[in-house]
Order: sequence, then C-alpha cells, then structure tokens
Amino acid sequence: MVNKTTVEDFLLLGFSEKQNLEILLLLVFLMFYILTLLGNLLIIVTVKGDSSLHSPMYYFLSNMSFVDLCFTSVTTPNMLVNLLTKRKNISYNGCMSQIFFFHLFGGVEMFMLTIMAFGRYMAICNPLRYTTIMNWRVCSLLVFACWVGGAVHSTAQIFSLMTMSFCGPNEVDHFFCDIPPLLTLACTDTFVSEVLFISNGGVISMVSFTILVVSYTLILLSVRQRSAEGKRKALSTCGAHLTVVTIFFGPCIFIYMRPATKFPVDKIVAVFYAVITPVLNPIIYTLRNVKVKIAMKNLVSKRISA
Repeated sequence: MVNKTTVEDFLLLGFSEKQNLEILLLLVFLMFYILTLLGNLLIIVTVKGDSSLHSPMYYFLSNMSFVDLCFTSVTTPNMLVNLLTKRKNISYNGCMSQIFFFHLFGGVEMFMLTIMAFGRYMAICNPLRYTTIMNWRVCSLLVFACWVGGAVHSTAQIFSLMTMSFCGPNEVDHFFCDIPPLLTLACTDTFVSEVLFISNGGVISMVSFTILVVSYTLILLSVRQRSAEGKRKALSTCGAHLTVVTIFFGPCIFIYMRPATKFPVDKIVAVFYAVITPVLNPIIYTLRNVKVKIAMKNLVSKRISA
C-alpha cells in the first residue's frame, strides 16, 4: 500500500468560533494543565526523595505521574495555543506525531492502571505473598512491559492510518488530531482500518477496564470480614479509584469501540480523558494518601530549613 496523501496540513476546528468562550476555555484548561504539571511533578520528587516511599506501590505511582505529564503535554499545549489563534492548523507530520504519542502514553497509562489494580489486589488479598511476588525485578519488568505494550499499540494505530490517502477536505472536527475524526476525511475505503482500530484501541480499553473492575470487586469482597473502619477505608479508596478509572476508560470505550461517526458530544467526552483525568490521578491515587502527605511535609520542611 502506498501513501497517496496530498493534504499538507489539517485545520482543527476546536471547540467554538466565539472568542469569549474560547478565552474562558483557555483559562480553564490552562488551570488544569498547571495543576497537572505541579501535582505530578510533586509526586515524582516526593517518591524519589523519601526512602519510606521506595516500595512497589509508590514506584508504580511515580511512573504513572510521569506518564500523565507526557500524556497531557501531547495535546494540551497545542490546544491552548489554538484557543489564542484564529487559524488552528497543524501539519500532516505534526498530526501523525501527535496521534502516535497520544496513543503511546494513553496505552501505557491503561496498562499501568491495570497493573496497579492487580498489585493492590495482591497487597490486600495476599499480603504474605505480596513482597515475594512484587519484588523490584518484577516491578521493573511490569513497567517495561507497559511501555512495550503502549509502543506496539501506538505503532499499529499509526501504521494503519499512514497508509490512507487524504486528498480532499482537511478540516478535523476536534481540538487535537485523533484517529476517528481523521477517518472521516480519508479518500479511501476505511472499513478494514476501522475494524483494526476498534479491535486495537477499543478492545484494549474494554479488557483493561473489565480487569480493573474485577480486581476492585475482589478487593471489596475480601474485606467483608474486617472491622467497620477497615471496610469504610476500603470502600472510600476503591470508590475513588473506580471513579477515576471510569472517567478515563468510559470515554475511551465510547470513542474507540464504535465506527468513525461523529457525535456532538465527542469533544466533551475527549476532554475527560485528555485533560481532566491527568489532574485527578495525583489527587485520588496519591495526595489522599496519608503517608505521601507526611512525606511531602517532611520534604518541604527540609527545603525550608536548608
């Protein structure tokens, strides 16, 4: 198959042509982006600087914070710039690069969340075997496997997309380059490609989400015999985690488990996993953790006294 692309750039339609609304969105998304950067950087520095957090759980959390930084930085800065300009164009190569890295970091995050749920299940349901199974070698291999899985997922997506021809309209009805809106612009038949995209991105999202729900369900079932305080903490933690997981995976399943048809809510749905989830992850997974908050206070005290 030969790429017969004649389109040199794409025009992102964004959210609205109304300047007042775009300024409001700029302020809101800029606030989310700054909070995402500060929250995730704080977690990475805290975990690295406090020896009491050098354990598998916090190792995974710091890695996920790094992935969140990369994931949101693929789309948000460009989106903020586009909210300030009238012509929101992006080159063909820039568009393909954005899709590749968006699905790379998105895939890594999916796999990372799944592994973290498994690790939490082992820590609660099999505490005696946890330290033996989740040793540093296994944890490093699991993180490496997440990156390999994300790379394979993203490479398969972008390879299929780059074999298509784009020779007509170049207006992408989205605020960043993604596969579904681009498929509607292709000059070639996209049926086979759509099946591949759904079986890749959509199925991965669905399977990962199912594993996560099963893991948290087993955790909740295992704490039934514990004290009321223990059950309350488990319900609070699992409920918060499932909320973030649903906000991330729900929109992904909605977008990638169906044919490339446009719905008015697609852009709003995409905001949840592209902008909101990266700022919720540090809050829900880490900043609610008492041990992490103590480590952060100690780190700030050391910096002030130094």
